[in-house]
Parts: sequence; structure tokens; C-alpha cells
Amino acid sequence: MRVAHPAFRDELGDLIRTGVSNGHGLLAVGKLRSYGDSCLNGDGSVIEMPGLDHLIRFDRQHGVIEAEAGVSLDEILQVAIPAGFFLPVTPGTKFVTLGGAVANDVHGKNHHRAGTFGRWVRQLALMRSDGSENVVDRDDASGLFAATIGGLGLTGVITRVTLDLMPITSSRIDLQTIPFGKLSEFFALAAESETSHDYTVAWIDCLAQGDKLGRGIFTRARHSRDGGLSVSTKTGPSVPIEAPGFLLNRLSLSAFNEAYYRIAGRPREANAGYDPFFYPLDAIGGWNRLYGRRGFYQYQSVVPPSVAEAATTAMLQTIAAAGQGSFLAVLKTFGDVPSPGLLSFPMQGTTLALDFANRGAPTLSLLDKLDAIVREAGGRLYPAKDGRLPPAMFKAGYPALDHFTPHMDPGMSSTFWRRMQL
Repeated sequence: MRVAHPAFRDELGDLIRTGVSNGHGLLAVGKLRSYGDSCLNGDGSVIEMPGLDHLIRFDRQHGVIEAEAGVSLDEILQVAIPAGFFLPVTPGTKFVTLGGAVANDVHGKNHHRAGTFGRWVRQLALMRSDGSENVVDRDDASGLFAATIGGLGLTGVITRVTLDLMPITSSRIDLQTIPFGKLSEFFALAAESETSHDYTVAWIDCLAQGDKLGRGIFTRARHSRDGGLSVSTKTGPSVPIEAPGFLLNRLSLSAFNEAYYRIAGRPREANAGYDPFFYPLDAIGGWNRLYGRRGFYQYQSVVPPSVAEAATTAMLQTIAAAGQGSFLAVLKTFGDVPSPGLLSFPMQGTTLALDFANRGAPTLSLLDKLDAIVREAGGRLYPAKDGRLPPAMFKAGYPALDHFTPHMDPGMSSTFWRRMQL
């Protein structure tokens, strides 16, 4: 694999021409925070974009920022917060690039109000393998804008993005945590909170069984009215070595989940900085080493509202029976806010995201069982977080695929796309 690290946009033309001459094509990547193979291009060429991290323009009056695709969300926050603005949508890590956020059309804890990241993109510039640079915006009639939002980097190299920011009066967060004992209580809390709170999310005990099945901790939050506009610069500890695989077993995970539910699940209200609420894992460097040398699979699904409770119950029962749960299990609802991207993952419904330590065949067998539940429910999986998404399930879950493929750049490819055999 050939890798380039440009520092200036005027280097891209030559790099793209050289890269696409390889038999496996070219892929532009960011900080490689995707868990699957959508950001890989084995045996092909890769352009790493983080060196293209220049801010081009910031309209402090209207909250509009234009930046190169390699700028990180953290770097945007450092400029936006002191001016009284915040990211309109943010994923669970701020260490992703602007281009990566667009290419995966990331979502956050406020989908019920704000939708996906792509809804806030005003304009983007896309360099194609034929040497042309296309500037497209929300009103683009060609379909290239819609294909690029959530398009996994396959429509060309995103070079710059113009993004609407969200006004805030404080960078602090008012939050409330509420324990719930079963899934029906989660759905009631989520529905109740949609009109009153900007952000909603729940941790769920995926190993609980019997009358404890579906228990968890619901958190709802909004931006504080006061408290200043300070930027977080804290860094936390790092996991220095890979943990032995046997540490993450059913007994240790069950004990952790039980303790966490009892301690963290006490009803409370708090005022916190934005970092611990939005980006808790960013405080732990190398946290993935906790899963040992064999690593982990992340599995994130979304299922429609009409079957959400039944499908989520079936998934939790399957996970608990297998004893391969996760201490990082997140349950959220997506609102009826359509994504602009043709291949965007979020749709109205309920999304469940979990990490599974890689135990080989038993883990893959469990994921196959979860696939069957999600597919029967009419749901889909998130390509950015799934390194083993079956091609048939990808095709079934993304009905706009036929509208997307005509906009693909013939010089772009990825390990994921070739694995899909599309």
C-alpha cells in the first residue's frame, strides 16, 4: 500500500493521478477512527488528509466556518467555542477530521433534533480522479452532494467543507441521569425527553437477564445558559499495554455492569464540561488495548420504530445468552429527520451500539444471529463501525445504493467496497 501525506492542497492533483494508477485505486482517509475497513485500502493507494488542516474562513457573526478536510473536530471547537458556537452534531470522539465526518455522515446524541452532520454542511469541494474539482452545495441537482454525504470517500477526495455551527452561551452541559428497569421505560423516557432536551442517550446492561433484562441508565442534557465559553484542553491516562484476553469474560463484565448500574445509576442532576459528556473515551488514550491483541468488533444497528422494542429485546436476549456482552453498550433513538446522504446510516428508529471482544468463531456466530434480527426488522448496520458487514445485508439495508453508484469516482476504492463486491 502506498501512502501520501500532503501538507498543501496544491499537492493533491499529482497525488491523485499517481494513486489511481494503482490497480486497487485510491482512498483519502482522516485519523482512521472508523472501526471497520471503510477507511482502509489494502494493496491500493491512500492519501492521509490530516496535514491539510487549515482554517479558511470563519464568519463569527453567523457561525459559518470553512476549513480544509483534514481539520479535526477538536480544532474546530477550539476556534468556535470562544466565539459562542459549537458543533451542531458531534460523534463520540472529537479526534476525527472534518472530511471524515462528512464521508461517514456522523451522528450524535441529538439526532432527534439536529439530524446528521451532513444536514449542516453548506458546501463542499470534491477533487475527482479526472482532475476536476467540483464545488457542490445543498441545492446541487446533480446528486453528487447527496452521494458524497455518507459516501465513504468513494465519490472523490473532499478538499474543503463549509459548515454551519450552532450558537451557545456556555460550553457547559446541564444533565440528568435516570435509571430504568426495562426497555419500555427507556422508550417512555426517550419520547418524553425529545421536546425538552437537546441530547439523549442511554447505557444499557446487555448481560442482564430475566426481570433485569433491558435495564440501564438514561441521560438527557442541554447546553447550559451560563458558565463561560472555556475550551477543554485536558488529557487523561493511556492504556500502556494490551490487556490479556481472559480479563473480559462473562463474570468480569457482569460484575462491572452490576456495579456500574448501582453506582452510576443513582438519579442525579449535574453541570459538567462538554468533554466528559460528549467524549468520555477521548480521555483514555489507547482504550482499545483493553480488548487485547485480538481486538474487538463494534456492532451498531438501527431498527424502525414500529418494531424497535421487540427487535432490541431479541438482540439483548441473544447477547445475554451468548455471554459475550460489552461494558460499552449505547442505546439511542433517531428522530424523523431525514439524512441528506444516499448512504447515510441513521434513519428514524432505535440504534444499539456494542463492542465485542474478538473470540473468533463464537463472536462471529453471535453477530450473524444479531444480523438476522436486524434484517428481519427492516434495519441496517453502520459501515463505519463494522468490519464484517455481509454484502447481502448492506445491499438490503441501503435502498438508495443504485442511485449512489453512478456518482462513484472510478479511481476511488476501499477494502470495504471491494469486500461488498459492488
